[in-house]
Amino acid sequence: MPALNLHHLRLFHAVAAEGTLTGAARRLNLAQSALSTQLKTLEATLGHDLFERRGRGLILTEAGRIAFDHAETIFRTAEDLTATLRETGGSRRALRVGALATLSRNFQMQFIRPVIGKGEVEVHLRSGSQAELLRGLESLELDVVLTTHAPPRDDAIPWLVNRLADQPVSLIGTPRRVGSGGGDLATLLAEQPLVLPALDTALRASFDAFTAQLGVTPTVAAEADDMAMLRLLAREDLGLAVIPRIVVRDELAAGFLAEAAKLDRITETFFAVTVARRFPHPVLARILRDVSE
Repeated sequence: MPALNLHHLRLFHAVAAEGTLTGAARRLNLAQSALSTQLKTLEATLGHDLFERRGRGLILTEAGRIAFDHAETIFRTAEDLTATLRETGGSRRALRVGALATLSRNFQMQFIRPVIGKGEVEVHLRSGSQAELLRGLESLELDVVLTTHAPPRDDAIPWLVNRLADQPVSLIGTPRRVGSGGGDLATLLAEQPLVLPALDTALRASFDAFTAQLGVTPTVAAEADDMAMLRLLAREDLGLAVIPRIVVRDELAAGFLAEAAKLDRITETFFAVTVARRFPHPVLARILRDVSE
């Protein structure tokens, strides 16, 4: 196999950063034809196409994304001798994790904890809307998306949906509020003001169906689509929050919040969404395998 030409790798990195041959050629002060020829030489050396054309731009293929990650590592290492010495004996690989902006931070930490502090992995976290994150996953800018909403089946994009956990949901409030309550669950739901997930969430739909079955019309003190905000509203004692225990795990342990009741028929489901790849991410594959066991 021919030796990798690092000059060609630098040219490739510039084209990937610019998104067009024209922009990269201008930045590098090269003729576009010469740049294109050297990119083809690099692709021949690696044995894979690195770009695919989308309109007037160039999009990294899966092999291109892997090459880009390695190129960044190579150039960063070349520029930082200290980092080179620190990483001798093993190469670092980026794990790019997208998480729904409203997702529990505790759950995100639980997912990445197995690789935190590992020399082989550099974790990049990005939050956003479901649509933004799935676009990032499709373009291979992300390796996995953590969400509470399984994407619909799409023949054009074969999402791989890994069900990670069904987290129990409870009524959570300050110790003072929980201690002042009484009676059964239906009484609590009818008499206490509630802090609820937003109307467009799966958790809220489950809760509304549950209260309808009980024949209870709750008093809504506040609504939020962000788990962190639900936690803060509960701590501010606006009412009892309908929230997964994992979100308030630390507050429960410290005694800042208490559980008034379990909502046994309601759970929050967490998913890890990926796409079929010719070159699966080895660290991610290991995490998902361990979660499923």
